[in-house]
Amino acid sequence: MARIVFMGTPPFSVDVLNALVGADYEVVGVVTQPDRPVGRKWQLTPTPVKEAALKHEIPVFQPEKIKEDYEQVLAWQPDLIITAAFGQIIPKVLLDAPKLGCINVHASLLPKYRGGAPIHQAIMDGNSETGVTIMYMDVAMDTGDMIAKVSVPIEDEDHTGRLFEKLAHAGSKLLIETLPKLMAGEIQAEKQNADEATFAWNIKREQEVIDWNRPARAVYNQVRGLHPWPVAFTTLEDGTAVKIWWGKPVEFSGDNAKPGTVLETSKQGIIVACGENSAFAITDLQLAGKKRMEVSAVLNGTHPFGIGTRLG
Repeated sequence: MARIVFMGTPPFSVDVLNALVGADYEVVGVVTQPDRPVGRKWQLTPTPVKEAALKHEIPVFQPEKIKEDYEQVLAWQPDLIITAAFGQIIPKVLLDAPKLGCINVHASLLPKYRGGAPIHQAIMDGNSETGVTIMYMDVAMDTGDMIAKVSVPIEDEDHTGRLFEKLAHAGSKLLIETLPKLMAGEIQAEKQNADEATFAWNIKREQEVIDWNRPARAVYNQVRGLHPWPVAFTTLEDGTAVKIWWGKPVEFSGDNAKPGTVLETSKQGIIVACGENSAFAITDLQLAGKKRMEVSAVLNGTHPFGIGTRLG
């Protein structure tokens, strides 16, 4: 049986690793990111993939920079390297080592959304469909020849967390269906059309800021695209940040209110004017220094969301 080294980090990767183990493939080693401090107490925490690998009693390697520290991977003598959201660029010495090559389970329909945040970006852009591509890896970012694809619809209530789960399931299933053909040498890979390529780089802080001048639908796509991490935010008039965990576009009869203006506070939420004479209801938020709360609880106490208040 082929010796497989698996590389991954977040929960998306865990599904893929579990699928390999469940299908009785020989995973001889797992590579994941180093343990990082998490939470207010900065407690050193292993990655989800490390936790899963240890449960399966698979050896774990955690290089700070795989480009410089890769000898352990070579020592495992892999016939195939499989990556899924590992988070580092794989050096050419590793790409060239396995006889069956290196393949990646990527959460988009390549060549669309190359990069580290394809799921976030697909939702933020308002797409109705995304998917998973299994591809051969090369030295550039997500440019390798495509082996297999599966499409997954994006429902209106989907957020990044939910779509991660859907794509992890779809990608794991596709990988298990694809591996026998790959190992039998029956793969007919397809080159990507570079002219159709788009990019989804890791989310930057400025992408988390809500621009109320945009239509409410675009605000909604941003909020759900950044839920449950890293979470969209706006600012109060004094500049204090407020995380917007959830909300929805709503009908509102007021005309030509300046975007960012609080129009109404009710059971429906904190209604904020948006661009193109639309409105967005904030239903779930987090004030600075506070816990995440539903709007009904916020409005029951002292709050900074008086009608006419400007956000952003």
